[in-house]
Amino acid sequence: MTDDFEPLTTAGVEQTDLFTVRPGIPLAQAFDELSVLLGCIRHLTDEAEMEGDLQAGSAARILSSLAKALINDMESGINRLR
Repeated sequence: MTDDFEPLTTAGVEQTDLFTVRPGIPLAQAFDELSVLLGCIRHLTDEAEMEGDLQAGSAARILSSLAKALINDMESGINRLR
């Protein structure tokens, strides 16, 4: 096993962000997955509010950060295409 890692790229730009859309992933597929993620976040948010579930609220906040990172990366990719 080697300790040498090739840097991954996203949207044509080398980044070190943890959550990114990998090159070669169709934009439509990325949006579909993002939509599923946002649906999960909405469900967790509803659970947190209705049941007073602090764990669901924390999970929703963490997943919201993930969704925002993916949106930012997708936006960066779209802007590079223009």
